[in-house]
Amino acid sequence: EATAAALRNGWFHTGDQMLVDEHGDYVFLDRTKDAIRRRGENISSYEVEVEVLSHPDVAEVAAVAVANPDVEATAGDEEVKVIVVPVPGATIDPRELVEYLIPRMPRHMVPRFVEIADALPKTPSFKVQKAELRKAGVTPGTWDREAAGIRLRREQLA
Repeated sequence: EATAAALRNGWFHTGDQMLVDEHGDYVFLDRTKDAIRRRGENISSYEVEVEVLSHPDVAEVAAVAVANPDVEATAGDEEVKVIVVPVPGATIDPRELVEYLIPRMPRHMVPRFVEIADALPKTPSFKVQKAELRKAGVTPGTWDREAAGIRLRREQLA
């Protein structure tokens, strides 16, 4: 049934978002269902995860879209949440992680919400169950960058 739905006009639609680079090579961007739409910006969960994984204390991460608790839910009102698993023996301070990310990514990609977890939910084939993480949304254990007073503003040119 899912395969039949993926076949349209003789093409198999995988749900992967790709681009062709200057050498003609295809570059994976994200799964369509995992992309995040925040205030008119399309955000690749994969790109967010790559930056978070560059932090030395992060072993695993999943980036997902969650509803913006400050507005009524409408398309494009999602926020970025990362669920982070520390390397063994390390602790991660959400504020420090966000401050680490701010100079490394465009401001619209910087996660608003950070949750520290012992493990990410996975399928028997070890794929992260992002649908489960999206469904959980903002939990009592989720750290909120804006509630902590970190607001990202556009830089003004003098």
